[in-house]
Amino acid sequence: MMQAGDRLRSKLRVTVTRRLPEAVETRMSELFDVALRGEDSKMGREELVAAMQASDVLVPTVTDRIDANMLAQAGERLKLIANYGAGFDHIDVQSARQRGILVSNTPGVVTEDTADMVLALILSVVRRLPEGMAEMQGGRWQGWSPTNHLGGRIGGRRLGILGMGRIGQAVARRARAFGMQVHYHNRRRLRPEIEAELEATWWESLDQMLARMDIISVNAPHTPSTFHLLNARRLKLMKPSAVVVNTSRGEVIDENALTRMLRAGEIAGAGLDVFEHGHEINPRLRELPNVVLLPHMGSATIEGRAEMGEKVIINIKTFADGHRPPDLVVPSML
Repeated sequence: MMQAGDRLRSKLRVTVTRRLPEAVETRMSELFDVALRGEDSKMGREELVAAMQASDVLVPTVTDRIDANMLAQAGERLKLIANYGAGFDHIDVQSARQRGILVSNTPGVVTEDTADMVLALILSVVRRLPEGMAEMQGGRWQGWSPTNHLGGRIGGRRLGILGMGRIGQAVARRARAFGMQVHYHNRRRLRPEIEAELEATWWESLDQMLARMDIISVNAPHTPSTFHLLNARRLKLMKPSAVVVNTSRGEVIDENALTRMLRAGEIAGAGLDVFEHGHEINPRLRELPNVVLLPHMGSATIEGRAEMGEKVIINIKTFADGHRPPDLVVPSML
């Protein structure tokens, strides 16, 4: 016998804006009246507005910019934006809430995957892995030499973590396993027991921390207060031997300033998985041998993407049953 919640879910119109893993799409199709994306391309503004107008629930991704103007055109039907991803800076959450539209996300799912990628980028830059791969793939290797491809050890280096949330703490645990010294700057200092567990040193002053670190890992969200947090002035505080890694949001770093300093040898290297202008990357970055560029792969594991889908489904099911989605984005998170 069909329960009330099952009836409500079967009537709920859900629109998904991008192709998701097959298992996630199959499960959504079983539970909801769902419109899936036929091709893996992002929707344009008009298409997104039309989807909002025709849906009770929209499932967007980080590539969908949903601003106040679009929400004003959404009409009365849309009640939940169940974001497929932890970050929500691409959605005007305040405008959504003012219009009675709830917003949920998928926190915690990509923590371990992203932290793994931070260490992968650190190792890639410091040990010069891309240069070695390029030499091998280009058929230029002439055999082992005691002076070729000299990188550095990461053990003993000072790692400064900018943003000590879930991912920052996961990075700290991995860094300690590699013998690195962990330092961090955060809006709020961690509890003493967490600091002790991570063997982490808190810096109230970001400027002072930057000047003393060997490696900086950016793990802060993009908010108005973090836009260009690492601007030209702050980047100049770093040691010429230092390395910057960013797996969080590209807008946190002034990409043009970083590029200039990398080219001038004022910063030793960078590992970037995110960029200030999405997929439009500063072409001068591509030319640099001391830079590792990745196409936003930090959360790209089969397991992580499936878990993200499960969280989206749970948020929608809970909403359909008349309850608050467990991963509701609330004002204190903004």
